[in-house]
Amino acid sequence: MVTDEKPPKPIPKLKGVPFVGSTFDFARDPLGFLTGLQRQYDRLVQFKAVGRLITLTLTPEDAKHILQENNKNYVKSAAYDVLKMFLGNGLLNSEGDFWRRQRRLAQPAFHKQRLALLVDGMNHETTGLISQWKNRDLTGPLLVSEEMMHLALAVVTRSLFSSDVKNHLENVSESITIIIQTAYKELFNFFPFTRNWPTPRTVRYRRAVRKTEAIIYEIIESRRRQPAEIRHDDLLGMLMETRDEETGEQMTNQQLRDEVTTIFMAGHETTANALSWTFYLLATHPDITEKLREEINRVLGPSNLPTIETLRELTYTTQVIQETMRLYPPAWIFGRQPLHSDQFGDYRVEVPGADGMLICPYLLHRDPRYWEKPEAFHPEHFLPEQVKLRPTYAYLPFGGGPRLCIGNNFAMMEMQIVLTLLIRDFDFQPVDQKIVEPEPGITLRPKGGLQLRVQPRPNAGLRVS
Repeated sequence: MVTDEKPPKPIPKLKGVPFVGSTFDFARDPLGFLTGLQRQYDRLVQFKAVGRLITLTLTPEDAKHILQENNKNYVKSAAYDVLKMFLGNGLLNSEGDFWRRQRRLAQPAFHKQRLALLVDGMNHETTGLISQWKNRDLTGPLLVSEEMMHLALAVVTRSLFSSDVKNHLENVSESITIIIQTAYKELFNFFPFTRNWPTPRTVRYRRAVRKTEAIIYEIIESRRRQPAEIRHDDLLGMLMETRDEETGEQMTNQQLRDEVTTIFMAGHETTANALSWTFYLLATHPDITEKLREEINRVLGPSNLPTIETLRELTYTTQVIQETMRLYPPAWIFGRQPLHSDQFGDYRVEVPGADGMLICPYLLHRDPRYWEKPEAFHPEHFLPEQVKLRPTYAYLPFGGGPRLCIGNNFAMMEMQIVLTLLIRDFDFQPVDQKIVEPEPGITLRPKGGLQLRVQPRPNAGLRVS
């Protein structure tokens, strides 16, 4: 029988080193390794890492196919097992019907009208930091990345629990730091069977998990014991109120724990890194900083706090944040596992055979095919007329498809508030001329932390003592 159907083209494949493939090249310099592949290939390329055949996608069209058009053919990759160690079966890690039910239950808490109730808390924590900085000796460099981590943790804690956790914040902060550090190290642990060995790191990690879980469960139980007429306008209160439309069921304590923990981790590490990178870029681009301040002064004046209404008017501020996340996307890479073979134009990814698909926003966000100035800090990339010219999936700071990050509006609102208030009150300048390098792990951090010179601006911003 004669057929006109063409056989699929072979996907380009790296040779790599016998037995280990490209494992060590990828682990040694993930961004350099992947950027090199982007320069050589235009759509798909495969390489071996840790005994697995990985397919790297290099176009927005293929990212859209995986995340949206054929999303039911893909589940989270094995790398998410590292996050599951602590996050449990929350929205980030769960799959299938359970994920769909949890998403339905959690979604109302993240509607914009509910998030508006959290603006005052975000303002409160940010003005508290302003007060601290104005009463501190700022003659030397300030470790801004650490300051943003503490601020983002305070914001997400208040947003989740109101004041219920205030007395525990120091313990929570210390435990979360240990958990994140462990997760970073485990991401590049090519011998996962060692995770249960009783090493000092594992012992510290388990102790931190127990501490954090005990605090979260204590708050949940305390809320359950309160009279029904007492309402809490925080994320935990909203999650506890919501009921499944089909069954009328509410979340169990375990489900609440997993979702709260996921928000805790995803809601402060990623935001803190994005804010750190924003202040670094503004410190090295004073012209953009001045344009940003002009908008802030026009919309907010010298001392007003942002509201949900005025945040909508801060269009250039939003573009600055979007451009920062283009250059330094907090979720810089993510993987999917194909359940069945799939077609990508003339190429076919075969299952069994292919073990995982990689989508790398860091590469898509710097691809000259879609960006006028791919390596420059250029907020005008996000003017409405520029956005229309690009494929939607050329920009993925919060993922895409049905699993688009549920906290995207929360994160943007928080970053707008922090950025407007701190830039209005302080000047940020680089300590030296060294370029700050990104450190890829679970998120994209400034390598070695970010230090800047920070000075109060005379006669500017809030009068906090």
